[in-house]
Amino acid sequence: MKFVVPNLSKLQPNPAWASLPIFDRTGWKRVRFGDVVENCNETCDPAAARLERFVAMEHLEPGSLHVRSWGNVADGTTFTRRCQPGQVLFGKRRAYQRKVAVAEFEAVVSGDIYVLAPKDSQRLLPELLPFLCLSERFFQHAVGTSAGSLSPRTNWSSLASFEFDLPPLDQQRRIAEILWAVDECAINAEALRSSLFAASDARISAAVSSGIRESELKETEIGLIPKHWQVRRIRELVRDGAHALLAGPFGTIFKAKDFRSEGVRIIQLRHVTPNGFVWGDNETYMDNEVYKRIHKPYTALPGDLLINKMGEPPGLACLYPEHAPLAMVTPDVVKASIDPTKADARFLMHVYNSRRMRLAVQKLIKGATRPRVSLNELFALGLPVPPLDEQTEIAEMAEALQNSADAALQSASNASQLSGAFTATLFSL
Repeated sequence: MKFVVPNLSKLQPNPAWASLPIFDRTGWKRVRFGDVVENCNETCDPAAARLERFVAMEHLEPGSLHVRSWGNVADGTTFTRRCQPGQVLFGKRRAYQRKVAVAEFEAVVSGDIYVLAPKDSQRLLPELLPFLCLSERFFQHAVGTSAGSLSPRTNWSSLASFEFDLPPLDQQRRIAEILWAVDECAINAEALRSSLFAASDARISAAVSSGIRESELKETEIGLIPKHWQVRRIRELVRDGAHALLAGPFGTIFKAKDFRSEGVRIIQLRHVTPNGFVWGDNETYMDNEVYKRIHKPYTALPGDLLINKMGEPPGLACLYPEHAPLAMVTPDVVKASIDPTKADARFLMHVYNSRRMRLAVQKLIKGATRPRVSLNELFALGLPVPPLDEQTEIAEMAEALQNSADAALQSASNASQLSGAFTATLFSL
């Protein structure tokens, strides 16, 4: 039986939860954040205190309670505010980024990070504090009280004024146990996803270079490949026609003055990711009339192979999704309409994203600040191409491996959403 991960993206706080014993608000008391939480301002010279690590804003991951990266004091730092294990780190700059974490080691932290702890652990449980700081109402209060346009910050007096209902200690303990158990599920799912992704990446890279069946190998210009495979160029695998393989329009015909807030979408470097094609926020559009007059040849069709000729790294590829809206590529993105009688576009996507191709493209990169490859050199790269049925078999194997990694990622996301909905119910009043 195939396991289907439930889609909890629209999960909302459940009013029925209020009837559960842990949500019995009979003994809950309205308090101000500053009445029960201390803004710790202990300072020190990190070298004299023999502290090895510092934590800056970039080390805090949005939505994660865990500090997974840090800087080394030995490399130099001006930070002096000290944190202790168990204290909560709250990013006061750009609070909308939702940067909250629990310190797991002694360190010094940026001046843009508050170090928080309960004033009395017999009144507010330390294990519950981070989830209070992650709750939707608390973040809305922090964002709403932030000042500044380019880099808004919330101040301590504003945070201290936040009011919420505090449960008795026994309920706090049970709530914290549930929330940390959910967090542990998310961590385990993310770890599983990372392992599956690494394993599938290695397996796919090997498959598109050597196949998935035992076969005698032969030496070619791109190295060893199965004897019955061929080395082909991308130009040989696209449909017939002048517009089957090209990057977006260059020079004066691609003008910023023709960009709109609606119209024909523009595919940019950021849309081509290792996890496939991803639309983002604040998309750019081309004026409809200008598109009709000039840019139709640059239209990406569902199933087209998209390849970055710039970015980190150049040569990254994905497919334009089925049922995606009308869109055109920029000069930084190549679209290739693959002839299905010659190649499987899904297989070619994995070829371009394979370790072998990454190394080949790396040798062609020019430019330090804006790494790029020329179209002629990109199109001249040799590609390992098996018979069509074998391409399809490898593509389907890769899809199954990636689906397993995606399922683990969805599980982690579901756990995070469940925790968010739970805390939203807790501190909704």
